Amino acid sequence: MFEELTNRFESIFKKLRGRGKLNEDNIAEAVRDVKRALLEADVNYRVVKKFSATVQEKALGSDILKSITPGQQFVKVVYDELSKLMGGAARQIKLHTNKLNVIVVAGLQGSGKTTACSKLSLYFRKSGHRPMLVACDTYRAAAIDQLETLGKSLGVPVYSDRNSKPVAIAKDAIAKAKADDISLLIIDTAGRLHIDNDMMAELKQICELAAPEEIFFVADAMTGQDAVTVAEQFHKEINFTGVILTKLDGDARGGASLSILDVAGVPVQFVGVGEKPDALELFHPERMASRILGMGDIVSLVERAQETVDFEDSKKLERKIRKNIFTLQDFLDQLRQIKKMGSLSDLLSMIPGVGKHMQDAEVDNNALGKIEAIICSMTKVERDKPLIIDGSRKRRIATGSGTTVQDVNKLLKQFDTMKTMMKRMNKIAGKRGQAAALRNLSPF
Repeated sequence: MFEELTNRFESIFKKLRGRGKLNEDNIAEAVRDVKRALLEADVNYRVVKKFSATVQEKALGSDILKSITPGQQFVKVVYDELSKLMGGAARQIKLHTNKLNVIVVAGLQGSGKTTACSKLSLYFRKSGHRPMLVACDTYRAAAIDQLETLGKSLGVPVYSDRNSKPVAIAKDAIAKAKADDISLLIIDTAGRLHIDNDMMAELKQICELAAPEEIFFVADAMTGQDAVTVAEQFHKEINFTGVILTKLDGDARGGASLSILDVAGVPVQFVGVGEKPDALELFHPERMASRILGMGDIVSLVERAQETVDFEDSKKLERKIRKNIFTLQDFLDQLRQIKKMGSLSDLLSMIPGVGKHMQDAEVDNNALGKIEAIICSMTKVERDKPLIIDGSRKRRIATGSGTTVQDVNKLLKQFDTMKTMMKRMNKIAGKRGQAAALRNLSPF
């Protein structure tokens, strides 16, 4: 989402680092460029004006002007202020362990509210909670069916009643949750195409009845500044505690996430980064600031890896690599682990220094799917012994995977190159190990 903004910031910083010294003139020029970049990213004008003034004031301080690395010091100022703009640090949600917790989810129709409810149930179930979803959107066609389908796919119970009013449904759901020893109730409320008094009155009644620990407002990042305006109006009415920003993996300019805290007074709590049920992440302002400035986000990358990679499988793979018996099936298993972590372009953007090199490169997010299709079209013997794959086998594999013989040849060549590199690395590691052993045996 922030690709264009990242490119603009990298260009600004590159120009600054080329200056031997910083003075009032080139700092003012850099701040003007930053201001223009933020406005083009659809950040609220009032927010941009205040942000630019703060950056300029701090950048003109004697510590930066006298620094031996003034360009890097300016980047640090922008990073610090950008982090503050989005909340400074992630707010950890603390739910009770000895009583029923309630979360109310609100927002306009089409913002991804119902899907966000199901994602929240999965997110909190991972931390040991027993969630239940409540279908209080009795107005939108198929809203209840959608929530029930999502709940069934995740193994999360859903409370619904097509013959009752939303407030009554919420009341009955709370009683049901207490009886069934549910620790977390997530209430999906009705959305509208616009804000109206009836919707707000009903929402207020549900919040008063449920006394929720958290009220989340769901905003569609693709709507830009409209999301900020609606969030501000909702907060005046129901005083929600956090924002769930959906579709952050889309191609919107991203200004909403940089404006919501300052305008609405409430931070972004979660971000939706995909359509899958587990594509919901706690929002970390400092990490997002790092990614926007092209500095990567290695912490989030490691966390994703820890969530998706099986430790025992990794140890088995390590032993295979050492013995040089790595097969195409092992390669396929690793690709599937990578796919679970997110899109290829998103993962690469988290690696420090990679973002700026991706500007002119086309990252094919479907490339892993093509490789997976080719390997899946092979027999078990072919995956274990790719050397037996001759011309006729290649044609069969290409037909079965919907690719070409050239694609199959390319994959086999890449795999062969990778195995050769692994063999060399094992030899180097072996020699180093022998040298270390000799040193340990030496009396000196």
